[in-house]
Amino acid sequence: MTITIAPSWNRQRPSGMPSHRYADVYSRVDVPLGADRQWPNRRLTEAPLWVPVDLRDGNQALAEPMDPDRKRRFFELMVRMGYTEIEVGYPSASQTDYDFVRLIADTDIAPADVTIVVFTPARRDLIERTVESIRGIRNEIVIHMYTATAPTWRNAVLGKNRDELRDLILAGGRDVLEFAGDLPNVRFEFSPEVFNLTEPDYVIEICDAMTELWDARPERPVILNLPATVEIATPNVYADQIEYINKNLDRRDAVILSVHPHNDRGTGIACAELAMLAGAQRIEGCIFGNGERTGNVDLATLALNLHAQGIDPMVDFSDIDEVRRTVEYCNRIDIHPRHPYVGDLVHTAFSGTHQDAIKKGFAEHRSRAAAEGRNESEIAWRVPYLPIDPADIGRSYDAVIRVNSQSGKGGIAYLLETEYDIELPRRLEINLSRHVQQHTDTTGDEVTAADIWSIFTSAYLPKNRDATVRLGTLRVDEATARTEATVHIDGVEHRSTHDGKGPVEALVDALEAQGIPVEILSLHQSSMRSGADAEALTLVEHRMPEGAAWTAGRDRSTLTATLDAVIRAANAVAAAREVVGR
Repeated sequence: MTITIAPSWNRQRPSGMPSHRYADVYSRVDVPLGADRQWPNRRLTEAPLWVPVDLRDGNQALAEPMDPDRKRRFFELMVRMGYTEIEVGYPSASQTDYDFVRLIADTDIAPADVTIVVFTPARRDLIERTVESIRGIRNEIVIHMYTATAPTWRNAVLGKNRDELRDLILAGGRDVLEFAGDLPNVRFEFSPEVFNLTEPDYVIEICDAMTELWDARPERPVILNLPATVEIATPNVYADQIEYINKNLDRRDAVILSVHPHNDRGTGIACAELAMLAGAQRIEGCIFGNGERTGNVDLATLALNLHAQGIDPMVDFSDIDEVRRTVEYCNRIDIHPRHPYVGDLVHTAFSGTHQDAIKKGFAEHRSRAAAEGRNESEIAWRVPYLPIDPADIGRSYDAVIRVNSQSGKGGIAYLLETEYDIELPRRLEINLSRHVQQHTDTTGDEVTAADIWSIFTSAYLPKNRDATVRLGTLRVDEATARTEATVHIDGVEHRSTHDGKGPVEALVDALEAQGIPVEILSLHQSSMRSGADAEALTLVEHRMPEGAAWTAGRDRSTLTATLDAVIRAANAVAAAREVVGR
């Protein structure tokens, strides 16, 4: 027994937690530790082939799986971003997934350069149904077959020894060939699930058998996908495992080596990056990392990490807020404010010293661009505390830092919440901060909660007696699902009828019919204290020519507050058009 004596500066005491119940990775699987380890000396120089699995793996992890509309919206987002290989579902597991694959077959939503991946276990009837689902798809298709191979899964879940499981996997591989081997646009993928807890020699045995069975050739390569299904070790261990397979596979030039890291230890990103150094050419994951337990590896973070190192990620995140809005809508999960790159706070400096360094960095950036006679977006980026230029992903830094400089004087959001019981969306806090900054620049005074509420009211709840657009009446016939809307524009009354539309949607349609389009980006409803009474407060984010803008509505009725906010947005749009028309 070895007794470790801690140095005098370390006063930590044993936690009392039962850590002895758990074995380290080296006690659970043979980790290859070759003396010729090469991955630590390599550098990342190019992006791998990204394969988002949000529509299958990510979807399975949702409390409420995506409906067809959400799946299609997510798929179309990934196509616009430039993903060229997308796992679209598990067609033998649910009718929804089957129908979505058929939608791809029956429509043109998948461009010709997008490879479609479908997922199946090694079971004959499920393989047959999977192949049925892809009939008629003209795109290149990958049939992805998986089987768990680790000892615990073999013994406790499948009840098979190594030879028996090998026979099961090969039988599944033969079934894939029988049903799809004659399809010229189909390639094959195999995943030894729980690869990272499977004996390396067994992985090589199974994978070589599959590439031989499927006749892997450079012109028709087989994908071998090596998942860290449950993350169990430090990332260097995963890299050692990947490098061992990379060096010892047969037909290596006919194999696309893929990885599928999960994030159970919080190091999924590091596992993926080290796996690339170790030979991985393809990465499966989810945009923003949704997935079972702590999630799949985060493809957005991986891609933008490359961007921050001067490497083209080969996927477009130049409008990251639109990507976030779509992913949040489809998954019904909000992105954390501190999520790398996309979170609302990731370009925010609360510390005064950070703010000072950033401001000086921006000043240096501008002066250097002027000295070089080049646009600021073209010169090398080296502003302190900001790994990338927020403008690269469609963000403006100025608004964010101004919010935080004000929160250092009392906290805009904190004061509104404590004094008025109002919780603002983060993007509205950023927008409001500009108005607060203008006030303090003019007066030089410290702002109170009452000051902030007065500024908020002037900016988002203005009383405009000369408004171009006014709401007349709105009547909803619930029996016929018909809404009748009356709006007044420059004093002229306009009536319209809208079938199957709710009040807000009907009002938006009525305004658009009169040449005043209100594109609502987000809508937030809450309540606020007003003396002894509580009132509804609706906050509407809408699109303006110069970018997103906000309006509000306030009333005892939530619906009335919402309609008022939309009318204020319409007046902002009308005013902007009038200015442009002059």
